[in-house]
Amino acid sequence: MLSVYIPQGNNLEHRVMEPGQGISEAAVWIDLVNPTYAEDKLVEALVGIAVPTREEMQEIELSSRLYFENGARYMTATLMCQSDSPAPKTTPVTFILTGQRLVTVRYDEPKPFAIIRHKLGKSCPATITGQIILMDLLDAVIDRAADILERVGTEVDRVSFDIFNRKLSATERSRRYPIILQTIGRKGDLSSKVRESLLSIMRLILFLANEEEGMRWSKEMRAQLKSMQRDVQSLSDHTTFLTNNITFLLDAMVGVVSIEQNAIIKIFSVAAVVFMPPTLVASIYGMNFKLMPELDWAYGYPLAIALMVMAAVLPYLYFKWRKWL
Repeated sequence: MLSVYIPQGNNLEHRVMEPGQGISEAAVWIDLVNPTYAEDKLVEALVGIAVPTREEMQEIELSSRLYFENGARYMTATLMCQSDSPAPKTTPVTFILTGQRLVTVRYDEPKPFAIIRHKLGKSCPATITGQIILMDLLDAVIDRAADILERVGTEVDRVSFDIFNRKLSATERSRRYPIILQTIGRKGDLSSKVRESLLSIMRLILFLANEEEGMRWSKEMRAQLKSMQRDVQSLSDHTTFLTNNITFLLDAMVGVVSIEQNAIIKIFSVAAVVFMPPTLVASIYGMNFKLMPELDWAYGYPLAIALMVMAAVLPYLYFKWRKWL
């Protein structure tokens, strides 16, 4: 799909281009979503640049993601997508600045694009350019990453409470353990994806900072760029903290499960030891030897029962005294 955004007073008019239509020269933002070959060629003819393919956008070399070519600056970043779903993922998005026009190429729908489309559709500066739209998009991406990290932090705190909550019974805790482990795994995966996205955004911002002289940016835009650098750095530090916290919770979860499993094994071991002496007594008196005086005693059977009870109780009391139980 090919969309163009044309300034109309104090807002941006959004137009979806149909096959065969031409692109207005007044468009300051051209957005390519899952572009076809014909749409690529149409944009290349208007702007005079080469639109990267999906395979080229997925390359991880820095030189393939951030470069200057034919008067245009190519910047590819990894953005979060479907972060609110059970299966979050990342997607590469290419930003191309050529003159006062911005071209974006993407194969998914990151939420910041919808936010900026709605925002600029209601209100925007009369002198809006592709550079301003790029800054708004990057700012929205950073805000979205911050929102995701805040949600991850809240859910990690909830998981921590569930792990160390001693008010629940052992049965209730054991039922929750699989859910807790799944939650820890999902939050760890989500935080790693956010970290990957922030790293790519930081590289893009540094690239823009090195190119700002050539782009003749205003003092306000330079200050905004530095502010975004600080925000991304602080979010990266917070992501590191969350990652360490998730690793700690995973280790704690494995430790708690191991302790409870050892306690269960301990109970079975003690039970086996407790019933071993009575079994020995019962085995002796079940041998049916001919010369066994106790068989002729009137109280022989009660005596055997009493010996078995004592053989079970005395080891138990000894274990309690040694604080093994």
